[in-house]
Amino acid sequence: MAFPGLMNDFVEDCTLIEKTRVPDGEGGWKTVWADGMQFQAAITYDTTIQARVAESEGMKATYTITTEKGTSLDFHDVFRRERDGQVFRVTSQGDDKQTPASSTFQVSQVAAEEWALA
Repeated sequence: MAFPGLMNDFVEDCTLIEKTRVPDGEGGWKTVWADGMQFQAAITYDTTIQARVAESEGMKATYTITTEKGTSLDFHDVFRRERDGQVFRVTSQGDDKQTPASSTFQVSQVAAEEWALA
């Protein structure tokens, strides 16, 4: 299913990044990030006054991520925007904000913040 109408002009290729812990060879563990499923999303920077004030006080930049309803993004999922390599971490639940089943287009939205892989 493709995004409806003009939304197609705003979608970008993204890749979910999966976190795993693997042995470090010295008796401990290390975190490894590996590419997962690919999906398309419209990524919108939050320009509200509240978001700008919070950002000026040290909060991370926030975004609204719109995906097809079948794309499952959950709290603290991490993904990369392929165009520029920017990484985001989801800060809301994926099933909290979805169009109803009777809608002519099926999308889901989550909030996200800019993030760096550690």
